[in-house]
Amino acid sequence: MSERIAFHPTAGAIGAEVTGVDLREPLDDASFERLRDGLVRHQVLFFRDQPIDPAAHLAFARRFGEPVPHPAYPHVDGFPAINVLESTPGHPTKIDTWHTDMTFLAEPPLGSILRVTVQPPSGGDTMFASLSAAWDGLSGRMQRYLDGLHAWHSFAHGFRHSLAEPGGWERLGDAVRANPPVRHPVVRTHPHDGRRCLFVNRLFTTHLEGVREAESEAVLRFLFEHAETAEFACRFRWSRDAIAFWDNRSTLHRPVNDYFPAHRRLERITIAGDRPR
Repeated sequence: MSERIAFHPTAGAIGAEVTGVDLREPLDDASFERLRDGLVRHQVLFFRDQPIDPAAHLAFARRFGEPVPHPAYPHVDGFPAINVLESTPGHPTKIDTWHTDMTFLAEPPLGSILRVTVQPPSGGDTMFASLSAAWDGLSGRMQRYLDGLHAWHSFAHGFRHSLAEPGGWERLGDAVRANPPVRHPVVRTHPHDGRRCLFVNRLFTTHLEGVREAESEAVLRFLFEHAETAEFACRFRWSRDAIAFWDNRSTLHRPVNDYFPAHRRLERITIAGDRPR
């Protein structure tokens, strides 16, 4: 099967559509290695026309590692590892910020595999950005300044708006207590290919360690805006039975919430990762 798998880049810095694989079928070792290497190289892979069910979704994810459920989201009945991300007219989604998934964990995820199950008539794209391209795009002086710095990441910060709502602490308080702030390097080395990647994001990163508050705010504001530069990004237009699989160690992503009040539902499995170094 592996010789049929092909990658078709979608943008200069990040992203590729994958053809030649049926994700309803078990992956042989050669196909797994080809997809794993393609994920690292392209940072996000897009699959179309993949009518998988939750069991196949889970089997595919487990070829890459063990799932890590998100503490703030519901799950598919019978599949606690598959979180449901849903927006309805009565309960529209609140997340529209560039972020890297679950950096509030000491060992943030390797990646996430997202499939759409209810797609609005128009809109609802997802954007992805390369954190290795962002690092390469910095001047040598800025790279030297950042190298060796650490930043703090917080679950409570990422869900502060939900916590402020009526019943927010009752719903999310246990997750806040179970996920105290964690410290990560501002620049991490990808464990698979050794590339350097920025590792800060608007949603969860609160401050730099060891610098004054005003300096921390200014530097982080610059890094957030820099990492979101259009030349480092691609945009995926969802279609029926489409899947996106991103490398959480080297990317940001952002949902484009331009479809309200239409209904949108996605199912996501997040795969365990390692401690950033």
